[in-house]
Amino acid sequence: MTEQTLNLPQVIVFLLLTVLVVRWYLAKPSSTRPPSQNRSVRVTPAQIDQIAQMFPQLGRREIAWDLQRNGGNVAATTERVLSGRALEAPPASFNPPAPRSNPTSRTATPPVKPAQSDLITRYNLASKLAAVPGTSTSEPTSKQKTWSQDRNERQANLQRRREEMILAARRKMEEKDKARASGASS
Repeated sequence: MTEQTLNLPQVIVFLLLTVLVVRWYLAKPSSTRPPSQNRSVRVTPAQIDQIAQMFPQLGRREIAWDLQRNGGNVAATTERVLSGRALEAPPASFNPPAPRSNPTSRTATPPVKPAQSDLITRYNLASKLAAVPGTSTSEPTSKQKTWSQDRNERQANLQRRREEMILAARRKMEEKDKARASGASS
């Protein structure tokens, strides 16, 4: 009986082929893995800022999640929003990249607006609010309808009309509140 033996070159070729086949198999893209689990895509804050500038109503987390899911394609996310489809809410475990903190950047976060006051305090109309409603409009109506050639006079007329509109709206609101309060107490 002849005994078959393996020589060293055959073993080396076998191992080399095995390694190549295993590497090829592991490197093959998996069609069963969803694109949301592709962690090799790095979404930059610049991409998020670009979409956030176009659509300020969207949250940064939703934008970052959609960019992560579609491979960082800004155009695809923009098309999704423009077509009326809502962006999916990201899972709680998703952490988007931090926004850029470059102070010279045009895309820096907008300053926080102060709490909005009412129009009476904004335009300093508290003294005119207590006045009798008929006294502020006692000027001739022909002067109100004419358009002056003087810029300062036009500005004064427009400001006076704005104040009158604000005060009239305030009085109507107070009358409605009084009527509602009297209706509720009856």
